[in-house]
Amino acid sequence: MIDIDEMNSKDIFELLEKVGYGHLGCIHEGRPYVLPMQYYLKDSAIYLFTTEGMKTHDLDANPALCLQVEEVQDLEHWRSAIVTGEAERLTEQSDIDQVMHLAKARNSSLSPAINRTWIDAQGRAEAIKVYRVQPTEMTGRMTSREADS
Repeated sequence: MIDIDEMNSKDIFELLEKVGYGHLGCIHEGRPYVLPMQYYLKDSAIYLFTTEGMKTHDLDANPALCLQVEEVQDLEHWRSAIVTGEAERLTEQSDIDQVMHLAKARNSSLSPAINRTWIDAQGRAEAIKVYRVQPTEMTGRMTSREADS
């Protein structure tokens, strides 16, 4: 039998810092929608990067979201956290530049959202959008440390 323990906020932030990607849950046309998403953690804020499109439309219409992050070694050794909050689109260029610098330092090969802009089928230039999420609630579970010994 596997013992499951609650994670404290320190454990959850450690997981968020280590992993860097998860599943973003938001509302699309009144229905739940989940998609893979890279994120960046700075202090206690989570930053999301994307190009203008469905996600930005959905987050602007309803900024409530959750982010699920997990690290699975095998079926008996894993940890998982869910963070809820609201997405705030950054509009000040200095804030965007600061967060973009953070993202590039962690992963310099991100594209298209960081390294290039491109033109879609309608001829519109895709613009990078950055959102900040301040967690309002965090929960996490992990297999028991005692079970590892």
